[in-house]
Amino acid sequence: MPVMIAAVVLVGALCTLDLILTLGVIKRLREHTALLSEVPGNLPGRPPVLAVGAEIGEFTAVTVDGEVLTRASLAGDTLVAFFSPNCEPCQEMLPKFVAHARAAGGGRDRVLAVVVGATDRAAGQVAELSPVARVVVEGSDTALTSAFEIKGFPALFTVASNGNGRPVIADNRVQLLDTPTVVA
Repeated sequence: MPVMIAAVVLVGALCTLDLILTLGVIKRLREHTALLSEVPGNLPGRPPVLAVGAEIGEFTAVTVDGEVLTRASLAGDTLVAFFSPNCEPCQEMLPKFVAHARAAGGGRDRVLAVVVGATDRAAGQVAELSPVARVVVEGSDTALTSAFEIKGFPALFTVASNGNGRPVIADNRVQLLDTPTVVA
């Protein structure tokens, strides 16, 4: 019987120690979450993005339709999205993005979609995006991904011209609404 009592006391002590350590880890995780949420451009569950007002880097890219795009091609308010065929959140966001782009003003010239991945794997996303956006597939050439400093997918931006006529990030927290506002 004394062995049984000692075993129960030992298990109780170990469980208490485990509880204390778990509470400490939870407290530390909450502190880290609070610190990360204060970093500009970061949203919980989304990759870090360029800050509002940041200038877009130089790039040259060719759309699936053969149109050559440069930084100057992003005139006016342009909705820009980056997707990857390997990304589950991208697959979930794609129908909302297509609906948003279709309802937004300006047509295909005001929407740019970049699919990062092998051409054969990107075919499904390209087919969905092509009616509403100029689409670029980036495989080994990552000019747009580098110009926008993309670190994760999906990434959505609104680009506008600054006072000098250069394209800058106007919004890095684009919300895809069920009924989007029309961009004039």
